[in-house]
Amino acid sequence: MGQMAEIFLLSRFARISCTALVALALFTAYQGAGLAAAISLTAAALVWTSSPFHPGRARQPWLTINRTLLVLLAALLLASLWSPPWTIGHWLYAMPLIAFGLLPVGWGALLTLFCVVAIVVANQAAVGDPGRHQFISSMLLTLALSGILVYLREYKSRQLAPLRRTDELTQAASREYLSADLHKEIQRSEREGTDMAVILVGLDSHLSDKDPDEDIRAILPRIGRFLHSQLRDFDSYYRVADLQFLVILPNVATAEAAQTAETVRKGLGSLLESHGLNLTVSAGIAGLNIGDDSDSLQQSAANALRRAQQQGGNRVQSYSTWSEAQVTQARGPVQ
Repeated sequence: MGQMAEIFLLSRFARISCTALVALALFTAYQGAGLAAAISLTAAALVWTSSPFHPGRARQPWLTINRTLLVLLAALLLASLWSPPWTIGHWLYAMPLIAFGLLPVGWGALLTLFCVVAIVVANQAAVGDPGRHQFISSMLLTLALSGILVYLREYKSRQLAPLRRTDELTQAASREYLSADLHKEIQRSEREGTDMAVILVGLDSHLSDKDPDEDIRAILPRIGRFLHSQLRDFDSYYRVADLQFLVILPNVATAEAAQTAETVRKGLGSLLESHGLNLTVSAGIAGLNIGDDSDSLQQSAANALRRAQQQGGNRVQSYSTWSEAQVTQARGPVQ
């Protein structure tokens, strides 16, 4: 819930900022300040192409466009330093935060260092301007404060990483909690004498790739939301690999789990097709048997998924612990 609120607030702030910058660009253009109008319009475009404005812009080619606009904005702001008075140049105070917010730390530091060097050079050339010394001191102070904020952000991220229960990209539960949660469900099922099953869902393509490509990575959030919409409130799902999710289904027998898996398989296939991805989905099912633990149940589901993919994919496969053969199988249409 906290992450959703943060995303909503960032999106709202991005839209308000973009609108305000466009209005400022029109006003400065009307006043005849061409450079100020260009800077305002570039800043508006920078916000418009960012992921807070629209989640789909966290992939290519939007990333390249966004970073190109950032470099262009820095160039325009630095160019304004050679056009006294330095009223527009004060926008450079925000450049370190913008650079570290939109770029990896290394590239953000490099762009910030370049801006600082350019400011020092321009400061030496601006002989006779009484505000030049104040500008450079203010810039260095802003840079120091930005460095502190970036350090605190990185420190907080590392400190909270072990406590984060959800995968940021898909909102699925983190893999680190899978074994413990599955062990608790197995104990509860054995204590109450109820059924339990797990489903391992995986994309059939790119099986040998170490990382999914940009198009697949961009649709992973939608896959996570789809899984959430198809499961009961007390079911849970985990991202166990780049292209695989494991679902825990308490009080569900293997046959019923196969029906759920087939519904998920068809739904994900339609979702991928609607986004122009020629990919299919398979699922492996494993029901809880006497003597199973967290590791063995996960391994059974993985074996079932592997068998389904070896048989051509685009199907659901159940795992039998006594024969390692299929119990139920539902094959989808060949795509």
